[in-house]
Amino acid sequence: MLRLSEKEIIKLISEGAFFECEHIDGSFTLKIEAYTPAICTAVHDGHNFGRQLINYCALSEAERLYEEDPHTGELIKSMPITMIGNDSRYEYDLNRPLARCIYNKAWGKEVWSKKLPASLRKRGIEKHKVFYRILDALIAKVEERFGACIVFDIHSYNHKRIQRSTPTFNLGTEQIDDDRWGRVIKRFRNALSKLEFSQISSEAALDDVFYGRGYLISHVNSRFEDTLVIPCEVKKVFMDELTGEPYPLVLDELKAGFKHALTDTGAYFARSYSKKPRLRRLDMLSSKLDPAIIKVDRELARLAKGMETLNYINPVNIAQEKRKFLTKKGNYQPAFKYKPLVINPYEFREKLYRLPVNTISDVGIQQMYCQVIDGLSSKIDLLVNAGSPQFVYSSLNYYGEPSLEDEANAQFLLHAAKYDPDTDKRINASDAVEYFRLKAADWGMKCKVELSSKIVASAMVSGARRTLYVNKDASLTETEVNALAHHELGVHMATTLNAALQPLRVFTLGLPGNTMTQEGLAILNEFHSGNMCLTRLQGLAHRVIAVKEMLKYGDFRHTYSYLHEEMRMPTDEAFKLSVRVHRSGGFTKDYLYLRGVSEALRLYKDCDISNLYVGKTGFAYRGIINELIERELISKPRFVPEALNKPEFVPDILNYLVSSIKPTTPVGLIENVCSDLKGTA
Repeated sequence: MLRLSEKEIIKLISEGAFFECEHIDGSFTLKIEAYTPAICTAVHDGHNFGRQLINYCALSEAERLYEEDPHTGELIKSMPITMIGNDSRYEYDLNRPLARCIYNKAWGKEVWSKKLPASLRKRGIEKHKVFYRILDALIAKVEERFGACIVFDIHSYNHKRIQRSTPTFNLGTEQIDDDRWGRVIKRFRNALSKLEFSQISSEAALDDVFYGRGYLISHVNSRFEDTLVIPCEVKKVFMDELTGEPYPLVLDELKAGFKHALTDTGAYFARSYSKKPRLRRLDMLSSKLDPAIIKVDRELARLAKGMETLNYINPVNIAQEKRKFLTKKGNYQPAFKYKPLVINPYEFREKLYRLPVNTISDVGIQQMYCQVIDGLSSKIDLLVNAGSPQFVYSSLNYYGEPSLEDEANAQFLLHAAKYDPDTDKRINASDAVEYFRLKAADWGMKCKVELSSKIVASAMVSGARRTLYVNKDASLTETEVNALAHHELGVHMATTLNAALQPLRVFTLGLPGNTMTQEGLAILNEFHSGNMCLTRLQGLAHRVIAVKEMLKYGDFRHTYSYLHEEMRMPTDEAFKLSVRVHRSGGFTKDYLYLRGVSEALRLYKDCDISNLYVGKTGFAYRGIINELIERELISKPRFVPEALNKPEFVPDILNYLVSSIKPTTPVGLIENVCSDLKGTA
């Protein structure tokens, strides 16, 4: 971070520069990522207290910390313009006038054990003056640009010493002109009241605990006619107020909620009072990619390179074991072998959790990367246990297992009467390759299509190689080839190529939930393109049943016999599906295909899902992805299936069957966070 003098800071502000710095004496930090009508301050966030002052202070560090406002700077960290105090309010209080900014007594306690030297008093007073001269310059610049400015003056308060119920948020309005600014106060209060948290309630009150009598608002009111200051006190529910120890999960929720409330109120203020009557909520945030995000993203991509799940999960001796199994008519337990893991799991985890995600200012983006890192940490457990009895438990932890709703959906489809035509033309693998190449060229996709003898599925996209591999032994119907084109190229290859165009590599690695999302979107595209058939839907249903049988009995021979004899699947298909669910010791992923299409269809009916094609995304991240695109931090997807906006005609019976697949409740799902290879059968 830059260390700048007052003169240098004011010069940069006058030039309209974007920068982040600490004042040269370390007293406060200033960040300007973008110029918006909103400024956020946290003047009591700091705890710095010089050694010279300690020699004169009658209070312990714990006593000082108790009356400070730690972590309030984090609450406003997502906003593009912030001024955060680094020094303790016991050296000088920025929310008191110059004449009284240095305490003699505070909260009933003598602050100094002996008289404070004039030189130390003068130093504190000068820091106070510098802060306000820079704040004045900043407000003047914002008013010049927008005609009006709003300052969110954020504090926190100790509630345990108050012998009554108190609000989560308190807005102090005593010094605010209600006739002029009352609508904005109401908007902010309502935004705070509507926030939802898992562990705390959300209640916002006016002048309940504090009244907004601080110096910051009176200072600004005396100098600026078109600036509104809103003093806001946050109840210390995000920390142990006695020790100062934060509660990270509560704090993260508060940061996310505060980001929404501040941007919503700031945009409302701008539309009502500034020169920018059309500003939206997201216009209150920066459209410049934070260097901290880029650093974490690049390091994460470097660490995760080579973590293609199927490289380690797929057996390397399928053909040999299939011959043995079928020769002995199923009276043989296959002994599959797997590629050794080339990653040291302990070093990998250590490096993952050393990534500096805490330097990312925006709370939504920071949380996304934290969740990707957690997912990769769980994924390494999955890969470490490949081929061992422990693998199935890692798979359950990572992918979850079918719920009762999943099983009910599967049974519903399996009980449907035969519908598919019997006259569908068959196409060999070589002809399918040529067809896929023509389709890729028609859709403007620069990728390869090649035959392969190393895949279990009929076709599979390798993101790293930007190649669609087609099983050399595949014999497909014309409908299946069309469906695969829209599935593999239309979604898996499209999201691979879109991810490569993004400035952030996390969309190539994949967000949590990307397997279910990718497969759901891909199957939805088969449906919308008019290439869905009952056989395909029942194939997805068979996968759910196969996973259930694998989990219940844990025996390859039982799963095969159940599929072949009870489900009446042909020998090759029953063996292939048994391999899919038993590979590495019990792979539960395959139930996600049916669940994915139910969720994709539900979202498709409710909202625009096209932005999910920016890369390997997750349904749960649609909000942050939309935000990143609107803020122009990432670009809209270039390749989006044509059928998404212009669906082909679908027969009523198929429309009924797909629409009847009910959304399901997740069961212990972490999901595939880093998927390079995406395949279907």
